Amino acid sequence: MLLRNSFDSARRLINNTDEPMDSHYIEFRNVSKSFGDHRVLDDVSFFVNKGETCVIMGRSGVGKSVTLKIILGFLQADSGRVLIDGVDITDFTEDQMHAIRLRVTMVFQSGALFDSLTVAENIAFPLEKRTDLTEDQKDARVAELSEMLEVSDVADKLPSELSTGMKRAVAIARALAQDPEAILYDEPTTMVDPLMAVHTGDLILRLKEKFRKTSIVVTHDTHLAKKLADRVVFLHEGRVAYFGPWAGFEAAPEPFLRNFRRQDELIPELDVTI
Repeated sequence: MLLRNSFDSARRLINNTDEPMDSHYIEFRNVSKSFGDHRVLDDVSFFVNKGETCVIMGRSGVGKSVTLKIILGFLQADSGRVLIDGVDITDFTEDQMHAIRLRVTMVFQSGALFDSLTVAENIAFPLEKRTDLTEDQKDARVAELSEMLEVSDVADKLPSELSTGMKRAVAIARALAQDPEAILYDEPTTMVDPLMAVHTGDLILRLKEKFRKTSIVVTHDTHLAKKLADRVVFLHEGRVAYFGPWAGFEAAPEPFLRNFRRQDELIPELDVTI
């Protein structure tokens, strides 16, 4: 009963919002997705306003990364609707989704860099077909992003020569080079040491404050979520158990939410300047 009440509370919070729908840039409406007999997402609804950073949290296997793949059309929802900037993209063709992916880009866990290209060439890749920029302007943009993401010193290196954290920084720089309207981050601090996790979180925070891009950050890292979130979606057993601001998430009384928040107590937050 307690779990059912938490799902109902999240649904009321989503449905009863007074915010105008035209402020929503990304929206899920009653989205479900199954793999065989396993339902990963079950009637999931949430929205992300323009310029807002939404953090999706939950334990492993609850559909966080699946949500990002549905937004970009890499997976198709079984039911429900997905909207980008007010446009229903649920049934878009692959050609139509290509246009969406120019507006909404993703930073993968692996970085997904091109192994045969240097760091600078990876960052420049989205600029290759830009006819509105001169070569000097493209070079200046790459230099600007390299400095901003603190990868200038490795500009001539190949991805194989970089740490996981550095690969993520390069991937973020490449995503920004595309000048998207929205950026999706899939577990940006996973598989890196605590110092690099803090550093990566600080970089993303600075980018948030500078560009105000609409963003979704999938993470299990409560320290990162607290640092970035304008709004939190917490998925539990495939459903939205909490949707709202960080303060409400911290105060939520449900036992499974309290247990998840205890990560903060087990892993002290580092205050590191690199």
